[in-house]
Order: sequence, then structure tokens, then C-alpha cells
Amino acid sequence: MLFKELNIIDPILEALTKEGYTEPTPIQEQAIPVILDKRDLIGLAQTGTGKTAAFAVPILQILDAGPKNVQGKRALKALILTPTRELAIQIGESFTAYGRNLGLRHTVIFGGVSQVSQTDSLKAGVDILIATPGRLLDLMNQKYINLRHIKMFVLDEADRMLDMGFSHDVKKVVAHLPERRQTILFSATMPREIAKLAGDILENPVRVAVTPTLSTVDAIEQTVYFVGKKDKKQLLIHLLKNRAVVSALVFTRTKHGADKVTRNLIRAGVQAEAIHGNKSQTARQRALTKFKNRETRVLVATDIAARGIDIEELSHVINYDLPNVPETYVHRIGRTGRAGLAGVALSFCDQEEKAYLKDIQKLIAKPIPVIEDHPYPLSEDSPMPSKDIPPQAAVRQTGKIGYFRRSGKKKCGK
Repeated sequence: MLFKELNIIDPILEALTKEGYTEPTPIQEQAIPVILDKRDLIGLAQTGTGKTAAFAVPILQILDAGPKNVQGKRALKALILTPTRELAIQIGESFTAYGRNLGLRHTVIFGGVSQVSQTDSLKAGVDILIATPGRLLDLMNQKYINLRHIKMFVLDEADRMLDMGFSHDVKKVVAHLPERRQTILFSATMPREIAKLAGDILENPVRVAVTPTLSTVDAIEQTVYFVGKKDKKQLLIHLLKNRAVVSALVFTRTKHGADKVTRNLIRAGVQAEAIHGNKSQTARQRALTKFKNRETRVLVATDIAARGIDIEELSHVINYDLPNVPETYVHRIGRTGRAGLAGVALSFCDQEEKAYLKDIQKLIAKPIPVIEDHPYPLSEDSPMPSKDIPPQAAVRQTGKIGYFRRSGKKKCGK
């Protein structure tokens, strides 16, 4: 199927074509007609399957067909609520790209930076607002934002919202929305809490699930290395000697750990930067931009980046520390293998993390292959590592990583 078969208007089709997108992903193919029909929707799909375009395209089309002003003024008509600053920015970029030929205005608001430029945009009038919960409620309290004219509400990454403790904030926002509205909820997982939330805020929704909930993307080659905690640093440096690791997003459990891993990599001659909640928004965006532009080979992150980073052709995700919440593993590795591309997810597991690994494998309903032929194996006797194993053997490439090849028409990945 092509985008033009989804009854998308020409200005948006032209914008999609300019972005190189002609064929929708499964979630886009199923969700766009439902949203254009103005039905409430629950969208379940793995991260990286194109959820942003699945709601951005129909929102732009619906709002373009309606009145631009309310009582002579441009009024806020669509709200997209998302958990992280990075994700909000990327959604804003998508609206810019897909709506370039329309007269609609949007802005992005998030905390951690001065509100002046954000409030200036709001004063000028916007149709679409992409926001994180904290800053949204703050500006609502300051009377910069009024939600009484909202026609469309999107709750993106709903399960992540609850993971990050935003349940109370979400309910506060929903309480200010008009009862008559179209509500769209997207989530990678559907735990009981999300099901209850959906029941409270959606009316007779259409449910779209394009992949089994909690399954990992088939294109991602997953492996695990049993390694002592003290040897993780050397194993990471060893694996990065393999130039097939074109770009790597490395996840650590703590902010301090991210900074420490970054320093170790830099000392070893590896281009690396850290991104986490203690970094200023400017520093985070600079690090992310350099990584996207391939100026930095390795980005070390805490889970603030698990769903908020969208990087084209990211070859590797490395779990330096295994997450203690198994769903987080799915979100992390979903940073690679996006939009039909191949990818590799490598995980380090020390003695204390074996229980986490067991929970992860139970969640994804399959074992993760173990790489045994590496120079820093985990053992009770802690032997001296054997350093004569080449990094190519340790990474054990299948031939599909190190370069990427698209099959068929390009799909819209955001």
C-alpha cells in the first residue's frame, strides 16, 4: 500500500514524498484511516514502527480542513502529551516536516529551559501543542494555556508516562479537556494500569495492534555476555574496536555510571558523550545532534533516552547495565532495528543481574543467545581474561550489520 491510498490530501503527500516516504508502516496503515474517521484509538506497536506519523499525519489533515480561528483568534485545537523533552522535540520536527505545506502552527514546550520563547509562541497563537506534563501544567497555572477548544488529544508513550510517575499529572490535564474530543492513546505495552486509563479517557475506541505486545523487533539480533561487573569497562572497549559497530547507544543504570563509562571510553580513544537528566537541555541536544550527525560514535545514556531518541540507522544498542524492569529492555533495544532496518542489541550481565535477565527472557518469551567466546568471561574463580580473542569474534556479526540496506519502498519511520 502507498500513502496516497489512505486518502491523504495532496499537500501532506507532497511533504511525505519530500521526506522520501511513499509506503506506510503497518501501524500507519491501520491507524490513519481510524483517526481520519474521527474515532478514538488505542494504538499498540513496538517502538520504532512509525507511531508519530500515524497520529501526526491525520491530525494535520483534520485540522487543515477545519476553521483556523475561534472567535477571531487562533485557538489551540490539538494537544500531544509525551513523557520526555527529547521525544517532544522529535514529534515537533515531524509536525514541521509533514505540515510544511499547510498553514497550521505548532509549538513544543518542556521544562528545564527558560519558558520565554515558549510563552512567546503561545501568545502568537498555535493550533497544535506538543508538551511534557510538568511544563504544560505550569503554563496552564500561569494562564498561558487554555485547553477548552481542544478537539484532538494524543497521549503518546502512555506506559512510559506511568513508569515515570506522570499518572497524576495526566489526570490533571485530562480534567481540563472538553468532554467532546477525539482521544488517541499510543503505547508499546498494555499493562493493567494503561487499560484502566484508556477506559477512563477514551470512548468506544478502535484498538490497533500491529505486533504482539511486548515482542521485540524481529530485525534485532539480541545477544548477552556474562561478564564480571569490574570487567564490563574492558569488554565494552574491546567490542568497540570492531568497526562494524558503526554507532552505539550504551545504556547505564545511573547518571554517575553514564559519566564514568563516557570518561573511560574517551581515555581509550573512543568518541563518546553522555546524556542524562543532570545535563542541561542545551548540552543534551548538542550531544544528540552530534551523535545523529555521526560526529560522535557512542552515546551513553540513562533510561531518560530509552524512548525519546530516534536515530536513523543506529547499528547497536548496548545494555552496559541490565534494567531491573524487564519492559525497559524492550524499550531500550527498540532504538535500533527501526523502520525495517537491521540492528544489534548486546547486553552485559554480571552475577547480580542474572535475575534481571531471567525476567527479561520471560517477558519476551524466548531465550537470548549467550556469547561465550569473549575475553572477559564471568566465572566464580575470576580467571585472568584471555585477550587473544578478536573483537570480530566477540561481537559475532552475521554479515547484516555494519551497513544497512532497505528492502522495497521507503517506509515512514517516525
